[in-house]
Amino acid sequence: MTKKYAGFYGAAAAVTLAFIAPAAPAADDAAALKAQNDALRLRVDQLGSEMEQVKATLAGLDKAGAAKSDKSKVVDVQFYGIIKLDAAHDDSRTSVGNFARWVESEGAVKDDNQFSLTANQTRLGLLLSGPTNTSLRTSGQVEIDFYGNGGAENKPDPMMRHAFVKAEWTDWNFSVLAGQTFDIISPLVMPTVNYTVGWWQGDIGYRRPQIRLTQGVKLADDVEFKLEGGPTRTITDRKFVYAGATDIDSGADAGFPTLQGRASLSFPSFNGKPATLGVSGHWGQEEQHTTNTLAAVDGDNEIGTWSGNVDARLPVTDWLLLQGEGFVGKNLSAYLGGIGQGFDAARNDGIAAKGGWAAATLGPWGKWQFNLGAGLDEVEEGDVTANAKAPPRLSNVVCFGNGSYALTGNLQVALEISHLKTTYKNAPDGDDWREQLAAIYKF
Repeated sequence: MTKKYAGFYGAAAAVTLAFIAPAAPAADDAAALKAQNDALRLRVDQLGSEMEQVKATLAGLDKAGAAKSDKSKVVDVQFYGIIKLDAAHDDSRTSVGNFARWVESEGAVKDDNQFSLTANQTRLGLLLSGPTNTSLRTSGQVEIDFYGNGGAENKPDPMMRHAFVKAEWTDWNFSVLAGQTFDIISPLVMPTVNYTVGWWQGDIGYRRPQIRLTQGVKLADDVEFKLEGGPTRTITDRKFVYAGATDIDSGADAGFPTLQGRASLSFPSFNGKPATLGVSGHWGQEEQHTTNTLAAVDGDNEIGTWSGNVDARLPVTDWLLLQGEGFVGKNLSAYLGGIGQGFDAARNDGIAAKGGWAAATLGPWGKWQFNLGAGLDEVEEGDVTANAKAPPRLSNVVCFGNGSYALTGNLQVALEISHLKTTYKNAPDGDDWREQLAAIYKF
């Protein structure tokens, strides 16, 4: 830098510094700034205190709201179901093909084989739990499949299986169920791939509207005695014998419900798992009119329906389960007994029947499980009237074996081979070998 411009640059630097550098605060300004800082600190402290109060209030509201919801509002809903495809071949004609009830008489259709393929056993359901409190637990269930009456094979009608609510008083080991679900009697299920699970083949009991009261009594830590009972809807799906009678179900015309009851004892089995022994029964009536309804007198044609039943479930080892049921009774068509025959119109009386089933479950062994079993349903021959067009069935026997393999935790395939034989009054027997393959996806 030359001396010529040295003075000029020095003066410019001095002016610039004068504008940029802050002036030293006066004593009054410093006091004002200190007061402002003190006020800001006080306000921040107040805001912090207020925020803590807001947090505490919100936490209290959350707890109160949660407690209130748990007791009076919250309902947990679980969606579940199965998708099932059944492929079956019969070497004789069965009723009804998609599932096997009995074999048609060979006198009408000799060795008429058939093949069925259906997804109608697919099920959808909802399990509901709550609301609840310290002493009362509530729940419910709704379930349908696609074996309703009507609809084409590829567009079937839905059918309600379960629809009920249940209240349990846990302190008293007491519950009340109201709605439609399984019968109280004969509660076990024959372990078949066939949709009927032994109905009309020795396993009686179905589903119907009911009010069920259950009382459990703990006799020891692992021993419980249970009583179940209540009124159920009397359903016959039959009209009156008299052709001109009012179109009404003869069970509803009885004017009162059917009563069902069961007593059971649960106790540890050989492998520590619970075994159960039970006795059960039902009693009700239907009312038939053989003359003009208006002239008939109530009670003139009351047809009773009743059953006495035993059931046993015995886990022997971790891989062997034995179970079975037996029954005797009369007018059991509504309970899928008597091979679908409950009332003989020619005699205007009920049909007596007896039967039962037994099965062994083997496994699971890894992904494999097997079942072997047999069932019998037979009626009193003197209680059925011969009919050339529709010969009455006298006995129905099934023997079956099946195995299933779990491809994943949800998907399994199953194969069942069964033999059915149905005898008739004044008509040839029906004899059938059935092979059924199923794909089942559970969720």
